Amino acid sequence: METDWIWGLVGGALIGTGGAIYLLGNGRIMGASGILGGLVDGTGRSTMVERMVFVLAVILTPLLLMPLYAVEISTHITHNLAVVTAAGLLVGTGTRIANGCTSGHGVCGISRLSLRGIVATVFYILAGGITLVLFRHILGVI
Repeated sequence: METDWIWGLVGGALIGTGGAIYLLGNGRIMGASGILGGLVDGTGRSTMVERMVFVLAVILTPLLLMPLYAVEISTHITHNLAVVTAAGLLVGTGTRIANGCTSGHGVCGISRLSLRGIVATVFYILAGGITLVLFRHILGVI
C-alpha cells in the first residue's frame, strides 16, 4: 500500500501546529511569504528577529526530523533548472499579488473561516491545477 500520503499529513500537521504556535505566541497570522517578504524588502525590520527565527525553523525542522525517516523520500521534482527557477519566481509573484500564500490563506485563513482566505485558496488551487495540466500534459516540460 502506498504511504506517501502520510508525509503530506505529517507536513500539514506541522504547518498547522506552527500556525497555531505563531498566532498564540505573538497574536499574528503565520504567512510564510509575508514573513520572508518582510525580510527581503525591509518592511519587517521591527520584527526581524522573530522572522529570522521562523525562517531558520522552517529550514532546520526537516533536518532535525531526518533520523525519523524510514526510507528516502522522493520529491519527484524536475531536473530542469529553468523550470524550477520560473516556478519559484511565479510562486513568489503570486504570493505578493494575493497578499499571502498557502500557509497564510490556506491553513490560517480557512481555519479562521476568513472569506478572503477561502477565495484566495480556491483560486490558487485552480491556478495550480491549470498550470500542472498545461506544463505537464500539454507542454511536457515537467
